Amino acid sequence: MKQNRRLQLGWQIPLALLLVIGTFFIAREQHGAPYQRCSGMIFGTVYNITYQSREQLQSEIEDALQAVDGEFSMFNDTSTVSRINRGEQPPRSEMFNEVYDLAQLVSRETDGAFDITVAPLVNAWGFGFKHEQMPTADQVDSLLKIRSQLDFSAVAKGYGVDVVGRLLSGKDIRNYMIEIGGEVLTCGKNPSGEPWRIGVTKPTDDSLAVDGELQTVLNVTDRAMATSGNYRNFYYKGGRKYAHTIDPRTGYPVQHNILSATVLADRCAVADAYATAFMVLGLNGARSVLERHPELSAYLIYTDESGALAVWSNTD
Repeated sequence: MKQNRRLQLGWQIPLALLLVIGTFFIAREQHGAPYQRCSGMIFGTVYNITYQSREQLQSEIEDALQAVDGEFSMFNDTSTVSRINRGEQPPRSEMFNEVYDLAQLVSRETDGAFDITVAPLVNAWGFGFKHEQMPTADQVDSLLKIRSQLDFSAVAKGYGVDVVGRLLSGKDIRNYMIEIGGEVLTCGKNPSGEPWRIGVTKPTDDSLAVDGELQTVLNVTDRAMATSGNYRNFYYKGGRKYAHTIDPRTGYPVQHNILSATVLADRCAVADAYATAFMVLGLNGARSVLERHPELSAYLIYTDESGALAVWSNTD
């Protein structure tokens, strides 16, 4: 028995050394690798990805993003969600089930403020396929009862970011920044060898997205960040502003003082969903959810009683 134990220990020590040596060489290889950059269009918006690797992975990245598009795009007639909304019964993939389950979880945690069946109401108020129209009260009541269509647009971009993050991490890439339409995931260091810092746009009425003034810059290293706001997609009728965030519980656009909700989380899909929900809940409702979820951080911009911009944040 003693001889066998000596033999076992004799194997354990070299194996540990091999693991340390292997980790050292991987780290040194990555340290000397250049930063690659790729960009393109997906989900109707622009993506920008920076990562440290000797490989150019744009084709693999685009394949991964197209797989997400094939499940959740409302503009892709062959996507799983489009087929479901036409009354078909396509097979549900593991990817589809993962995002669907997350959507249901966030809905429960926010008392229904996040709801993937809100698309008909968004369209009715002119923020989907139709523009700047106003439904009657009877139409709103009818749509609240139907709720038969699915819309993953408030979580799909964030999930796409996560999918690319899994791809890069699976290749032992430890320094990267993935951004799709403003939703972000980072890991490690930026090309300057410093932590990743991401700007939060000042929420001024800017439907053409030409302003771009920053409200603040947050440390987002090894975290995901998503922002939702009412300062881009809106219109005025009868001197009143109607923003694209629809409260799925009432069927009407939200009318409160929160202008922008930025959420930090471990997964971008989670941050994406909660940012949308916080725009529905308003400042006090968002803070109540955050008290129950210490794993989340938020940077909330709102108007105070005097009409001036104010900030509530629990970020570092």
